[in-house]
Amino acid sequence: MRVHGIPDFRRRDLLKVVGAATALSVMPLTPRVAMPADSQKVKIGIIGSGHVGSALGGVWAKAGNEVMFSSRHLDNDKKLAAAIGANARAGTPQEAAAFGQVLLFAVPYSAFPELIKSLGNSLKGKVVINASNPFPQRDGEIATQARDKGAGLFDAQLLAGAHVVRAFNAVGAPRMASAHEDPGRIGMPIAGDDTKAIEVASRLVRQAGFEPVVIGGLDMGKYLMPGTPLAGEHTPEELRSIAATLKP
Repeated sequence: MRVHGIPDFRRRDLLKVVGAATALSVMPLTPRVAMPADSQKVKIGIIGSGHVGSALGGVWAKAGNEVMFSSRHLDNDKKLAAAIGANARAGTPQEAAAFGQVLLFAVPYSAFPELIKSLGNSLKGKVVINASNPFPQRDGEIATQARDKGAGLFDAQLLAGAHVVRAFNAVGAPRMASAHEDPGRIGMPIAGDDTKAIEVASRLVRQAGFEPVVIGGLDMGKYLMPGTPLAGEHTPEELRSIAATLKP
């Protein structure tokens, strides 16, 4: 008897199916990397949830990404996550680094040596967006070293094993929280050496409401901080024009 739409398996057909299933069960399976159901949405670990980290994390969470805030003050991070609501949570920097497919650093530059030591191998192979800037008067010798070498190249040395992109370095935090209300009007200069990392960072820059403007590799990262011609709010066209005059 055959019911419409449902196949009538005879005994020999059933034996074929069972045999095939048995064969598959002993075949070696190629490991697969777990990817989010929607590749446009990612897990983001925010390390440093001050003005910049909280502004960007809030915008990214509202765009549908999963965000974990972290800092030296877990109670404050929990309050921040609760205020943002859906897609936001809080943890330690170690938990945020393990959680995130993409990491955002927004901490004083002087915090890096101890912080990175505490994170172990959790940065390896991940896209790391560094919004931190080296200020010698605040951060001491490490900031002087970063400026002498160039912030982008020093970032790569500091965050060894990660795919580093410098971005969100010279626009005020209030604008980072509001740019999505008028998207694409303000350009965001970014620099990095890894094509895939640039693609991921560019997508997050757009979600934050800015238009990404790639100015070059990490050797151009020295221009991505306050006090340089690229600092402040510029249209994408203005940034491209300025960047064309700069040298690595």
